[in-house]
Amino acid sequence: MTEQSGAGSGTNAVYVYAVCHADGEPSLDGLTGVTGDEPVRSLPIGSLTVIVQTVRAADFTDEVWQERLTDARELERYARAHHEVVSAVAARFPTVPLPLATLYNDEERARLALANESTRFRTALRRIAHHAEWGVKVYAPVAQSPVRRAEQEPAEAPGPRTRPAPGAGRAYLERKRDLQARREQRQADSVRVADAVDADVSRIAAASRRLRPHDNGAAGDHRVQVLNATYLVAEHRAAELTLLAAGLRERTGAEIEVSGPWVPYSFVGEV
Repeated sequence: MTEQSGAGSGTNAVYVYAVCHADGEPSLDGLTGVTGDEPVRSLPIGSLTVIVQTVRAADFTDEVWQERLTDARELERYARAHHEVVSAVAARFPTVPLPLATLYNDEERARLALANESTRFRTALRRIAHHAEWGVKVYAPVAQSPVRRAEQEPAEAPGPRTRPAPGAGRAYLERKRDLQARREQRQADSVRVADAVDADVSRIAAASRRLRPHDNGAAGDHRVQVLNATYLVAEHRAAELTLLAAGLRERTGAEIEVSGPWVPYSFVGEV
């Protein structure tokens, strides 16, 4: 849906943040958007309200935006400004957020393109009305078991050369097999915990998505993430989710992090 302008520095473009069902004129006071030069405003398209801002086209050409993508700090600034507008609107109305840097050459093109997508927007808005996105991450702590300590202990310094004790080779192979079996068991247990948490949370959610677990975090953090998922949960079931997470922590012994409520970014692009 993004349409890069490519126009000269003296022309403007229309930056689109979100589409919502607003009862009346949404209050956008105090929102500076991605530039702060022009006010964030609403653009009615039939029964839908589009949240837009007039920006300088020269600030969003392909070349400028590609350069911005290589600057992590600058990109984060734009992403935060975009999210601030979306969150402010979503706090009051069902809202479909649009991707960062969705632009049109002029207001007429924006109206036409967004009107053509109106059926999809209405379906998404019905789906997420009175719902929010919640993140659930599950960590299986890596205990410093005797087996793990044995794996990490340095080998003994070589001493005088002696003849191996009878059966030493077979004992060594048995220890290696035991270590491998324990590692496989820990992995299987982790999968079971992840599946159990996901199944229980999914029962109270309208929709869910399992994402790829993150790698280990900061140095010294020995937790292993076994579930990274997001759920679309009705507002009236938010307290139920909190109680469920507490029960799952007790039942599984895993560390479970719940975050939210968030704007349902993960559940508006599927319709």
